[in-house]
Formats: sequence, C-alpha cells, structure tokens
Amino acid sequence: MNYGEFGGQYVPQELKEKLNEVEKEFLSAKEDEEFMKEYRYYLKQYAGRPSPLYYAENLTNHLGGAKIYLKREDLNHTGAHKINNALGQALLAKRMGKTHIIAETGAGQHGLATATVCSLFNMKCTIFMGEVDVKKQNTNVQKMRLLGAEVVEVKEGERTLKEAVDVAFEYFLKHMDCFYLIGSSVGPSPYPEMVKFFQKVIGEEAKQQILEQENKLPKALIACVGGGSNSIGLFNDFIEDKDIDIYGVEGAGKGTDVGKHASAIYNNKIGIIHGMKTYVMEDENGKIQDAYSISSGLDYPGIGPEHAYFHKTGRVKYDSITDKEALDAFKLLTRIEGIIPALESSHAIAYGIKIAPKYNKNDCIIINLSGRGDKDLETVLSETPSKSTTNA
Repeated sequence: MNYGEFGGQYVPQELKEKLNEVEKEFLSAKEDEEFMKEYRYYLKQYAGRPSPLYYAENLTNHLGGAKIYLKREDLNHTGAHKINNALGQALLAKRMGKTHIIAETGAGQHGLATATVCSLFNMKCTIFMGEVDVKKQNTNVQKMRLLGAEVVEVKEGERTLKEAVDVAFEYFLKHMDCFYLIGSSVGPSPYPEMVKFFQKVIGEEAKQQILEQENKLPKALIACVGGGSNSIGLFNDFIEDKDIDIYGVEGAGKGTDVGKHASAIYNNKIGIIHGMKTYVMEDENGKIQDAYSISSGLDYPGIGPEHAYFHKTGRVKYDSITDKEALDAFKLLTRIEGIIPALESSHAIAYGIKIAPKYNKNDCIIINLSGRGDKDLETVLSETPSKSTTNA
C-alpha cells in the first residue's frame, strides 16, 4: 500500500511474494469475526485494555494552559503500547501456521512484547537488538531471555535500531518460513497498514473517553515518533477531525543544528530505507546517516510512510525535542504526577509542556504516554548530576 508517493515494497522479488502472502492473510483475518473476537479477548483479558485516559491535574495547574490528559499506554501488560500490535501479529502468524517469530527492537519494549506473546502462544522467538541498546536496556533484555527468547546482539554499524532492522531483514530473507513481527509503522507494505490496524485501538478508546469526560473533542493530540506506531495509533481516529491540531514529536538529540539527532523530517530528504519510500536521514550521496537520541526507541533514521504523507500534506505538524528537554519532562512528570514515563514518551510530554500554555484553559489536549520509564532509570540517573548530602 502507498501513501501518496510514500510506502511501497522496495525489496527483492522473493520477499515481495512473501509479503503479499502476509497481506492476503491479514486482509482476510481483519474481516474474520472469530479472529477479531480472539484479538479483542487478549487485548482486554491479557493486555489490560482499555487503558485509562487520565486527567493530569497537577501538570495542568503547573503549566496554566489547556487541560492535559494522558493516554496511559504505560499501564498495559509489558509496560507499553507495543503489546497491542504484538498480540495481533502473533495471532496472524498462528493463523498462518507459523511457529517461529523474529523481531527487531530498540528500547526493548517491542522485543519484550514479542517475547511475551511467543511465550503465550508457544512459539520460537528470536529478537535482534543493537549492542548499544542491549547495554542501555539490560532489564528488558533479561526479561526477554527469561521469557525464552533468543536475543541476538547486532554489532554492525552504530549497533542501534537501524542495524537491528537491517539484520532482521537479512535473516528473514534467508529463513522465509518464519514470521517477521515488525514493531513500528515502518517497512514494506503491508507492515505500516498492519501495525496501524493493531494500534488504532489507542485512538478509538481515547476519542470515546474524552467525549465521556469532557463532552467534546480535544483541541490537540501529541505523540512521540520514532518509526511512529504509538502516534499513528492515536492519530488514526482523529485525522478527519480537521479542527484538531495534531503533533508528532521526533528526537532532536543533542540538537538538530549540531547534527546529533534523529529527526528525519528535519533532514527533509526522501529516500528508501527498509523496503519503504519515506523521509530519511541521508547525505548528499544518498547514504543513510547515523541517527542519535537518548531514547533508544526514537533512534531511527527514518519515519513511517504514513507519517511522511501527513507531513507532506500538512495534516500533522512534526517537530522535535532535545535530550535535555525530554529529561526535564521525565523528571517533572515523575515529581508532580507520580508517573515515571519512558524517555520516548517524555519527548511528547516535553512538547505538551511547550504548547499547553498556548491553549485556552477550557481546551483539552491528549498526550500519548506510550510507555513507562522503568527501563530508562539507569540512563536518566547517568545523565543527572549527583547531589551531595549533608547530615543535619
């Protein structure tokens, strides 16, 4: 499926045949009431949906602008939105008779969700993860291994998310009997559409919940964007509501002006990466550049093709937040709301902190809290100067 000029299948012919097989099964499954009934059962009884839409009163009062609501994806089983998609694709793999699932992961949340559903459905699981991220996200790595997954450390290149995806695709080409469970709204068709389908429950719930609580739609939506699965999940049900401002937030890292960032939109070049046409971070020779973000889940040199389309059409505004801004937002939300957000989600919180005061106090905005921050504590503490204490 294409999104304007974006998307497509830029892959070898033998992989196209495999992808078309997956697409045919997906299109059939989503119209099968028994399949959807089973999917909804696991979302409710296993993942813990619906996730709450929480009015962050303390943060709202602190900022003095629009009422801020947090979509609490951090409360899902495994601690992030990733379980929604992992359950859906694992059920699809099961329907196709697959017994071996592979996946890539950056922050470890998709890897953890995939390992979890493979344990649930008794499937072999192989997770590809960059060596840098393995060290940063050791807790998630240990959880994956406890669940029975093989975690393959990728030592090529920058040893982060891009390289994990590269190696996962290479493995998929050589072992086409397995099922590749992609975690974000990226890759060749049908993956972006499939991931959106299994994540759109976020926006569906959020719309119903805000109408119940406020009796009106929000003025704005905010979500972080690496590849863009949590954001596309939130945005989907609101895209046709033209009066709603929608913001996607990439990682500005140490600053877009110094070149240490993960903002494909800022880079503003269209190219091919991981089988799709989209905005990518590439140099004048077409070589993919290294992305950087303190957040492993945003450390990706591209963006999902539907996000690229929304940027080009102007329906969604894409901006970026620096590491420092994200860390400050992490600490603020933790201290005044008692909620420890993932560093990915902290980028969205930071952007909300910027724009909430620009809205009327009678307005409300929804920020997608895509995951919890247990996995990021070591990173945050390493970036926080220690304070000496004295005895009274």
